[in-house]
Amino acid sequence: MTDAPRASTATFHVLTAGYYGRGVASTVGLIRDGEVIVVVDPGMVRARSQMLDPLVALGVRPDDVTDVVFSHHHPDHTINAALFPSARYHDHWAIYQDDVWTNRDAEGFELSPSIKLIRTPGHSAEDITTLAHTADGIAAFTHVWWNGDGPAEDPYADMERLHASRVRVLAVADLAIPGHGPAFTPSDATPR
Repeated sequence: MTDAPRASTATFHVLTAGYYGRGVASTVGLIRDGEVIVVVDPGMVRARSQMLDPLVALGVRPDDVTDVVFSHHHPDHTINAALFPSARYHDHWAIYQDDVWTNRDAEGFELSPSIKLIRTPGHSAEDITTLAHTADGIAAFTHVWWNGDGPAEDPYADMERLHASRVRVLAVADLAIPGHGPAFTPSDATPR
């Protein structure tokens, strides 16, 4: 069994590339597949316009977003979730919408035939990665790396679990969109 989503009709955009150091911001992504419109990690940014202006420029209003995915529950990845009032919210163990909490394991959950969630613990025990299968390959929105350089050893991680999650993501991803940096193409230099 492969982690790859069944179809390859998704498209994606990085709305804002995150950073850390002097301040912290999450990388915020947009994935579309048919009627499914997903925002990944609507967390801390210098100004909300950094995620909303690119969204609107792509023809998507905040009310159009059908799903929001949290890679994990740290505030720097979740704090702006309420900007998308019509969305279902996904984390490692449930879907939340309005006043309904639906238990489900994120492992293997499909938001669409081309968008799939997998468990990738390490940075936190509950981390998940969102896989978007496009015509160009599979993009992984993930926090198994903070940016393209790692760090090789995440100071907050259970490193044994993180190393296993990195190997899992590398087995399927053609492109990685890390938690706090621009997208990168994995290579032999990518921290394992």
